[in-house]
Amino acid sequence: MIPMNFKGRDIISIRDFTREEVDYILDVAERMEPLAKTGCDLLKGKILALLFFEPSTRTYLSFDVAMKKLGGNTIGFSDPRTSSIAKGENLSDTIKTVESYCDAIVIRHPLEGAARLAAEIANVPVINAGSGAEEHPTQALLDLFTIKKEKGRIDGLNIAIMGDLKYARTAHSLAYALSLYNVKLYFVSPELLRMREAVLYDLSQMGVEYEEHTSIEEVIDKIDVLYVIRIQRERFPDPSEYEKVRGSYKITRKTLEKAKKGLIIMHPLPRVDEIGFEVDATPYAVYFKQPWYGVLVRMALLALVMGAIE
Repeated sequence: MIPMNFKGRDIISIRDFTREEVDYILDVAERMEPLAKTGCDLLKGKILALLFFEPSTRTYLSFDVAMKKLGGNTIGFSDPRTSSIAKGENLSDTIKTVESYCDAIVIRHPLEGAARLAAEIANVPVINAGSGAEEHPTQALLDLFTIKKEKGRIDGLNIAIMGDLKYARTAHSLAYALSLYNVKLYFVSPELLRMREAVLYDLSQMGVEYEEHTSIEEVIDKIDVLYVIRIQRERFPDPSEYEKVRGSYKITRKTLEKAKKGLIIMHPLPRVDEIGFEVDATPYAVYFKQPWYGVLVRMALLALVMGAIE
């Protein structure tokens, strides 16, 4: 590997990275696996601030574990009601205060653009852990890492992203991440939740081959990877709009009868009812492996942006 300098770099959008940089991050994540099992002191004495203005289980715990596996410590909150935000403090003042206590900041916020604003304000690296319905770059990186680990490659695969493609930031980040590779994409969703036109336009401009479908049965025999996303009630501006599409899709054993051998099914979690529990025991299911891969990717990112690894 040719070393790349990520020290001090913000991780705000997957679109800020070249394929070479993404491949390098995935290679470093691979190197993290033995360190994750034993722990190390690469970031001993360093502090990571976790500022989660939205609920999170996997992402919050994943960053917390990743930092501690590297020998560092974490501070922060997972409920803004326990912070000065509850007293009316604005985001800018929060960031300016917290950067005095830490060496890097991870932020999740319900508003699009919040992570980029935080990066402009802070003098320490900022990592976007999800900003509104916009992007979730570290999820996209762990998704790429999962595909690479489970399929042995990313290039040449047919990949379907199914569910809420309009509001799910994971769908947007993953589509942009996959645009760096030689893949064919299948977007499967209700008409109401189609992939955003801006994303489709960008993919077209980049020469990415994609198709849109309303039924997974139309493509299940063609795809190597199925990425399932729940219908996200909390993102809908109109509750009646959510009711129109609630429970639109469910992957069951019957759905998989015509699946290609070697298909993997992924999900960013949490799951609601879009994948039947009976699928968990099939060789297709890898969604409970993703959290472990997420720890490795986030260890890599933290070590890189804090300068422990070049």
